[in-house]
Amino acid sequence: MALLKYEEIAESLRSRIAAGEFAPGDTVPSGRDLAEQWSVSRATAIKAMDVLRNDGVVEARQGTGFIVTETPVARPAGARQAGSARVTGGLPFLRVGAPDWVVPPAHVAEALRIDAAAEALRRVRVLQLPDGSPHSYVVAWFPPDIAGASPRLAQTAPIAEGTTRYVRRQTGRFPVEGTDATSVRLASADECEHLALSEPAAVAVLLHTAYDQEGRPLVCEEGVTPGSLYERVDTYSM
Repeated sequence: MALLKYEEIAESLRSRIAAGEFAPGDTVPSGRDLAEQWSVSRATAIKAMDVLRNDGVVEARQGTGFIVTETPVARPAGARQAGSARVTGGLPFLRVGAPDWVVPPAHVAEALRIDAAAEALRRVRVLQLPDGSPHSYVVAWFPPDIAGASPRLAQTAPIAEGTTRYVRRQTGRFPVEGTDATSVRLASADECEHLALSEPAAVAVLLHTAYDQEGRPLVCEEGVTPGSLYERVDTYSM
């Protein structure tokens, strides 16, 4: 899928940031510089920077310009509104280990519509509160057809543009429907360790599955949140 010019500029900057050319806190080229380098209008260059800012890659700093953000940002599992910005409701996160191929739990395999013995790509992260304490433990599972066509999912480095946008560029598939199932159980030993909980501890578990335009699963995310931090509010007509 061909990129528009501003998307090409944004992708180039993402790659340079991922390669370490610009570290967190560094200033990236200005709109004027980008316009000259790419022979485009300043409006196009600014649009590229807006894409990076909306994706949580850079932030504006008065008197300096745009700098690389200190921490990656992700949204909690669930309530993934189609077309919403990646940073909406976002929290900083820490990656846990490296992405790996493993056989998922039975309920995840069922959600992904893969054989019980088939492997899926697993990515794990811990979302953090502003004070640095853990908010939720999130495991994302990608089916083989998505992960195989999107090699950056298997890399440890954060995908600055967000997995949804990256997968769409790689596969042409994008989420049009999501299913969220919430349950309550006791946390596992691994979850207690990453969430700084003492066993036994009650947690809310939100299983989010995103489906593409043909109803095929794109990803299944299981977000585990301590009971003391979980709250759901619904507003409806009566």
